[in-house]
Amino acid sequence: MVNKRRELLFAAMSSAAFGWANPSSALAAGQSTAQETLDLWPGNRPPEGRGPDGPEKVSAKGSVTQVSRPRLIVYRPPQPNGSAALVIAGGGYAHIERGSESTPTCLWLQAQGVTAFELVYRLPGEHWPAEAPLQDGQRAMRLIRSVAGRYGLDTGRVGVIGFSAGGHLAGFTAATAAVARFAPVDAADSLSSRPDFAALIYPVLTFMPPFDHTHARREIVGEHPTAAQSAAFSVDHLVTAQMPPVFLAQAQDDPISPVDNSLLMFNALRAAGVPTEMHIFPQGKHGWGLGKPGTRVHAWPGLFTEWAAFNGFFGPLSANAGDRPASR
Repeated sequence: MVNKRRELLFAAMSSAAFGWANPSSALAAGQSTAQETLDLWPGNRPPEGRGPDGPEKVSAKGSVTQVSRPRLIVYRPPQPNGSAALVIAGGGYAHIERGSESTPTCLWLQAQGVTAFELVYRLPGEHWPAEAPLQDGQRAMRLIRSVAGRYGLDTGRVGVIGFSAGGHLAGFTAATAAVARFAPVDAADSLSSRPDFAALIYPVLTFMPPFDHTHARREIVGEHPTAAQSAAFSVDHLVTAQMPPVFLAQAQDDPISPVDNSLLMFNALRAAGVPTEMHIFPQGKHGWGLGKPGTRVHAWPGLFTEWAAFNGFFGPLSANAGDRPASR
C-alpha cells in the first residue's frame, strides 16, 4: 500500500501552496486530510500493460508521473453528508496535476462534508495502453459505490469532477457507463459506473478538427487518427439521454483547450435533453484549478456548489445512505 504519511504530506503541501485549505488546522481538530488509500485494482494488477520503469515521481508543484499503482486517495469529512465525488486532475494524459487541481479540490469538498476520492490513474505514455485511464475511470466509479457502506455514502449521490484532460476522463466515464472497458475483476464491477452528476472544468472534450491539437488527443488516439477514431473518443459525440446532469465551466481565452469544447458539449447535451449549466468566463486561460481569489474564475466553486445543492446532489445525509441502489 502507498505510504499514508506520503499522501498526507502531499495534501498538506498542495493545499498550503494553493491557499484554499489549512491542513494544520484540520489535523489539530483531529481530521486527517487523506485518511486512506484504496488500490484501484485487486492486488494492484490492472488489466493490461507492464507499467512504467522506476518509482512514481512527484514534481515540486505536485505533478505526478510514473504511475505504477493506480489508486484512490480518500478525503473523509468528520461529518459526511452522504455525497461523494471522484476528482480527476488533468495533465494531457502525460502527467497528473494533483498539486494544483485534484488535491485542493478534494480538501475543499471535504470541508463541505463531501467525501472526495482523488484518482491517481495510469498514463498511456508509461507502458500502459491508450485506454488505461479510461478503464481506471470506470473502475473508480464502481469501487466508490462498493465502499459506500464503509464511508456512509448515498450511492445515488456519487458524482465526478474533472479538469482539462481529467475533464475528458470524467466526461467519457459519464457518457460511456454502459460500455464494458475491461473484464470484471470482482464484485465491485457488478455496480454502476454512471456518475450521478458531472462537473467538467476547462475540459478537453473533442478530438475532432479544428480543435484536435491537444496533448490529450495525441495520447489517446495518436498523431494521425482517422475521423472515426477521433469521434469514438470525443465526448460530445457520445452524449445520450442517459447521461447525468452536467456542470460546465471554462474561460473564453483558454489557449490549451478552446472554449468550443464546452460549447459543443453544451449543444450536444441540450439536444439530448440532459440538464446542463454552463459558465463561460471572459478571462482565466487554462489550468486555474479552484481559481485564485480576485479572478473571475474564482467564482466557479461557489456556482457549482449552488448547482449541486439545487439539484439535490449535496445536502443532509439521507436515511438510506450506503443502501440505496446505484443509478443506472
